Amino acid sequence: MSNWAEKYEMVVGLEVHVQLKTRSKAFCGCSTDFGAPPNVNTCPVCLALPGALPVLNAEAVRLAVRASLALGCKLNLTSIFARKNYFYPDLPKGYQISQYDRPLAEHGVIEIHVAGDDAPRQIGVTRLHMEEDAGKSIHDRFDGATAIDLNRAGVPLVEIVSEPDMRSAAQAGAYLRTLKQILEYADVSDVSMEEGSLRVDANVSARPIGDQKLGTKTEVKNMNSFSAVERALQAEFERHCGMLDRGEKILQQTMLWDANKGEVRPARSKEESHDYRYFPEPDLPPLILDETYLGRIKDDMPELPNAIKARFAKSYGFSPKEIEVLVSSPGLAAYFEAVTREHGDAKAASNWVMGEVSAALKDRGESIEQFAVTPPYLSRLLDMVRDGKVSHTAAKTIFAEMVSNLREPNDIANLLGLLQVGDDSALVQWIDEVFTDMPAEAARFKSGEKKLTGVLVGAVMKKSQGRADPKKVSQLLAQRG
Repeated sequence: MSNWAEKYEMVVGLEVHVQLKTRSKAFCGCSTDFGAPPNVNTCPVCLALPGALPVLNAEAVRLAVRASLALGCKLNLTSIFARKNYFYPDLPKGYQISQYDRPLAEHGVIEIHVAGDDAPRQIGVTRLHMEEDAGKSIHDRFDGATAIDLNRAGVPLVEIVSEPDMRSAAQAGAYLRTLKQILEYADVSDVSMEEGSLRVDANVSARPIGDQKLGTKTEVKNMNSFSAVERALQAEFERHCGMLDRGEKILQQTMLWDANKGEVRPARSKEESHDYRYFPEPDLPPLILDETYLGRIKDDMPELPNAIKARFAKSYGFSPKEIEVLVSSPGLAAYFEAVTREHGDAKAASNWVMGEVSAALKDRGESIEQFAVTPPYLSRLLDMVRDGKVSHTAAKTIFAEMVSNLREPNDIANLLGLLQVGDDSALVQWIDEVFTDMPAEAARFKSGEKKLTGVLVGAVMKKSQGRADPKKVSQLLAQRG
């Protein structure tokens, strides 16, 4: 059977590990900088030397609380750190400091929108808890050997566990993109899958359509992009469906995604909570928060994506598609609003941000924070277009020059001879030249074929290298028609 969706339903829950944006680790003062030489950001605490004791990073707590509020979670005023015991070469303590039965926060919700769905879907967030990261095993540094880099050991994380509320790979992808966007706006993490500050473990099962009982799940790891998560989930779902159709038993195990082959393969049997022998961390007291502390963090929360989208729709009348582009990152939304404040025309600002600005960022591989053309520069260029000093075509040429060699737009316009010409004598000369170059079109226009106005205006703009005032050109052409 090829169309499994007609017979079986996919059930997905996601566990997302997010590195918090702190300068130092969760329980020591070592740097969290990415890309440092192996094993330089270490100390007796993260190396688990005898007698070393952890001290909780207050900034990590603040960011974890901030993330919890952004996801609509209920914060527990008292949470408990626990030891999660397991052996792995890059975990020198033999256990990971995490939270188990008393997590920092629970019962949140994320609203997702999937193309083709009639309505948004609410995905429950089971829990958000704090923990430290393990180190990293490197298998390609030395032939036949595994190297260990402990720079990442002890880096502060939050693990965000969803309810099994997703029913397709597309919903899982939408959940992850929405979660990433919320955490970016909350300014708690860089959420970069490339640098490992956002990692996804996906739990998936299949069950006959109409059944309420959950099937046996497997956990899929080793996915380095949201599209890879979607592909891996679909592949694993189809494997489950095939096994169920053949009457085979599905084993609860951890699977690895092989992107090159487009398939999953078993890694090990899936651990249960009792395998980790959780018990309270004896070297850390309970984490106790008070309402005054939470109130300060709530007061400092930024505007989150859903609120900004609603405001953009109400204030500017933009379509959902336009809003999605403008709100795709906090930096881009802030850039757009800064240009709008300075220039005054939100529609013009949005057109340029979604068009020329976004294209330049993609072409240069830059973020909006790195972009040379700041909002004041772009707004001054848009002012020149609005005031009739340069044409839209000329403005694009000026913008391209600003991107590669930042200068005032007026200076570039003067240097390149792009200031708009409104002098009738110059415009008439260009029109005459166009009529000479295009005699057939000129004759048809003069005989009353007014639809050629746009063609002739375009030809004049081209001949003038974008300097002619198109409104005046149209007026002068109307006198000829």
